[in-house]
Amino acid sequence: MKNILLVCGGGASSGFMAANMRKAAKKRGIEITIQARSESELEEHLDTTDMLLIGPHLSYMEEDIKAQLGDRPMKVAVIPQNIYGPLDGNKAIDFALDLENK
Repeated sequence: MKNILLVCGGGASSGFMAANMRKAAKKRGIEITIQARSESELEEHLDTTDMLLIGPHLSYMEEDIKAQLGDRPMKVAVIPQNIYGPLDGNKAIDFALDLENK
């Protein structure tokens, strides 16, 4: 896992989450790139993404987003509200690592 993309409706809340995840990863010595984008920008970033994390408020779009991936081999999951709501970067990194190992 090298490139994580977080998507939300407008990109604002995912931007805060991405920043917190980057801080947490740096403290833990994990080298990854974490970007945040709005779901409308998703298609432009899929070819450089290893893992896609979706804000919980877009969970209703999960299947449509997975369909956009085509045959790209990447992990996709909705971040649980109990991680996303408080913007917990450490728990989000743990969530991503767990997803990577599934």
